[in-house]
Amino acid sequence: MCKTQAAAFGYPCEEYKVTTQDGYILSLKRIPHGRSDSDNSTEARPPVLLFHGLMVDGVCWVMSTPKQSLGFILADNGFDVWIANSRGTNSSRNHTSLSTNDPAYWDWSFDQLASYDLPAVLQFAYNRTGMKVHYIGHSLGTLMILAAFSEHKLLDVVRSAVLLCPIAYLSRMKSKLTLLGAHILLAEKIYWLGFHEFNPVGPVAHKVLSQICDNPDINCYDLFSAVAGPDCCLNTSTFCAFLEHAPQSTSVKNLIHLSQLVRNGGVSRYDYGNAKDNMKHYNQTRPPPYNLSSIPNHLPLFLTHGGEDFLGDVPDTRHLLRTLVRKHDSDNIEVLYVPDYAHADFVMAYNAPELIYRPMVEFFMRH
Repeated sequence: MCKTQAAAFGYPCEEYKVTTQDGYILSLKRIPHGRSDSDNSTEARPPVLLFHGLMVDGVCWVMSTPKQSLGFILADNGFDVWIANSRGTNSSRNHTSLSTNDPAYWDWSFDQLASYDLPAVLQFAYNRTGMKVHYIGHSLGTLMILAAFSEHKLLDVVRSAVLLCPIAYLSRMKSKLTLLGAHILLAEKIYWLGFHEFNPVGPVAHKVLSQICDNPDINCYDLFSAVAGPDCCLNTSTFCAFLEHAPQSTSVKNLIHLSQLVRNGGVSRYDYGNAKDNMKHYNQTRPPPYNLSSIPNHLPLFLTHGGEDFLGDVPDTRHLLRTLVRKHDSDNIEVLYVPDYAHADFVMAYNAPELIYRPMVEFFMRH
């Protein structure tokens, strides 16, 4: 990313390796300042960490031009930008003792992303800058931080949080493709066949997708829209750049966990499927829920969602908003609804800088 994206546009870029407590070696990128800023400036820039969604990596924040890409826009607006890459993505596939060929390498879901990956990169940025970090998450990157906040974790290193397409409750999503996959236990069947890494461009995914698309109720003509919703505002060059870097691998266990949320309608830790294994991991027969209503009401939150989003759809998002807004300090929560935006528009839309990123920067300035 540093050479291919940042340096190409004249931005400084630093690369770090951060090791989680469970041994995963994550790639963390930093754009310490904008193109017009001096390296010698003594003025402290507020740090902001960007965390990507499912099956992509941190490149999604800098795929387009400086006037279009959120990572560059933040740097040019005076922020110290940190870009995370979760375990299993193209630049974060190393481990202190495991290979990606080992099933144990892929033994994780978003529980572990929230418990290990997030704390590792946030603490690293906090230690390097000496300041609490503004957080921006998209899609799965929002679920991870909500899970952590619900357990009152990371509050000592996070200054505020922006949630783009927040996902938590998933039972009413509009993506028929995703709903069908969850209800026929598709991810579980892949796991039972002995697969632990889910490579969305591999032969297993191709075979599975072919079978799903045989269903007459599923329209796979535009697969991207069938999953994420019909985007309103992507230009061809940005979408082509996106396809050069996505989709990327995740764990089958992560897909199983997300499927459980779709079927169950709540937000809980991974369900091992039987009382014995749940007792082993949680000391109770059912997986403990993430109590999102316990998120501290003083934490500054900015949530934005779209009317055409098939994953973070309006009914599920409103359920989340009711949970959060009910007790939250009204001065510390803001909601922005964009009727014609789908899931990808919040990261790639040509008009996102004006509609989404400008209000986001103003939110950070207030907090």
